[in-house]
Amino acid sequence: MLVRRMTRSRPFQTALGAIGAAYLRLVWKTSRVTIEPADIYERIVPDLPIIVALWHGQHLMAPFLRRAEHRAKVLISRHRDGEINAIAVERLGSGTIRGSGDHGRRFDRKGGVGAFKGMLEALGEGYIVVLTADIPKVARVAGEGIVKLASVSGRPIYPAAVATSRRIEIDSWDRSAVNLPFSRLAIVAGSPIRVPDRADRATLENYRSLVESELNAATARAYAIVDRGEQG
Repeated sequence: MLVRRMTRSRPFQTALGAIGAAYLRLVWKTSRVTIEPADIYERIVPDLPIIVALWHGQHLMAPFLRRAEHRAKVLISRHRDGEINAIAVERLGSGTIRGSGDHGRRFDRKGGVGAFKGMLEALGEGYIVVLTADIPKVARVAGEGIVKLASVSGRPIYPAAVATSRRIEIDSWDRSAVNLPFSRLAIVAGSPIRVPDRADRATLENYRSLVESELNAATARAYAIVDRGEQG
């Protein structure tokens, strides 16, 4: 009981978040970075603000996807671990939107409605919005929420992936990897996915499937770069 109370305390979570941010910054600063395509930051300018999609398990490096001139917010769950992640993300210069990811079509669960509204507001204010596309507890299966967000907001989705050559792969539902310093680090972005306004269910499903396949392609390419030393 005492341990649980301590781990849920704000000072403890703040300390862990600060340590996490410092560690992620170390990974970034000591890694040799490859960005593909190399001109992605020039390409996105006409589309800003954009929606950046990642698979869960790669999200910890999300704050490093933006450049200094970009304002960005990251969707993070309200779970206790999410609180620590949120502190780390904010220390790395990005804002946060708190709420659940996609539970199929149940946006009313675990703060989904509030999160969806928060993402719409952030996009309307010019923030890049970064979120994981997986249905919670189901790895590498994109939910419908991200394509609904793109349809309602009119902003394009850019599928992206982050990988490092040195990592500890965790046997968890989201296939998380602990990125290690002194790595080759790859950031890979796919082509923009533009979901039509007022898309019907069949159209949303087509785009949901496209997001899933493009995220898989970006992830495979990122690991090819870091594991085989390929260059873009």
